[in-house]
Amino acid sequence: MKLTAALVVLALTGIAQAGDIDTKVEAAAKAESRPEADVARDRNRRPLATLKFMGLEDDMRVLELIPGGGWYTRILAPVLADNGKLYVALGTGRVKEGVLTEPGFEKVEVLETSDNMRRPEGSRHYTMDEFDFGVDGLDMVLTFRNVHNFDEKGRMIMHRQAFDALKKGGVYGIVDHTRRHMEADDNENRRRIDPVLVIKEVQAAGFEFEDYSDLHFRADDELEYEVGRRSVSGNTDRFTFRFRKP
Repeated sequence: MKLTAALVVLALTGIAQAGDIDTKVEAAAKAESRPEADVARDRNRRPLATLKFMGLEDDMRVLELIPGGGWYTRILAPVLADNGKLYVALGTGRVKEGVLTEPGFEKVEVLETSDNMRRPEGSRHYTMDEFDFGVDGLDMVLTFRNVHNFDEKGRMIMHRQAFDALKKGGVYGIVDHTRRHMEADDNENRRRIDPVLVIKEVQAAGFEFEDYSDLHFRADDELEYEVGRRSVSGNTDRFTFRFRKP
């Protein structure tokens, strides 16, 4: 009888924790400070389902890579504000000047690095130099629609540094635009990347491939056109991967 009661308590605790993440992510998504353009993308980007797939909990130390204008930063920061910690790194100029100047985002820490992100002359991709995030023992590293921007050198540096920054068992989550397997570079696929290549490279950095999700699968994206084209913009097929540091 005591064992049964204990199991019930554990089950209810798990439900409460899961529900708390739901509540916090949904509250962050409904914040009045979010721009209307951000809210309009919720249906397509599905932040709650995506972050639950990654295994986000509100007491984690999380690093968001290349946050861009802060679409996910506006979701992650409030969720982690009370019990966890959000860091941002690489390409942080826009969030530093925008989101992080707003009330409620004071606890987000920008990790300054010597990455020297740059686009070599004549290249369609960015690269970077070796660097160190300067933190370790993180629970999670996330990057959304960014890996495709880098050449192989830049990608591998980013993956290896994510590996070093994570604790054992930590999660590395990647979402990006899908390219046809082994398709050569052209002007239409420059912002897409082969998901098989991503798995291969992230595994080479030391990670184990744990799972994938079809949350962002789009059958009507023929993987033929540049992701900014009006016919596919906002509806690209994206792979959603979860890796783990062994």
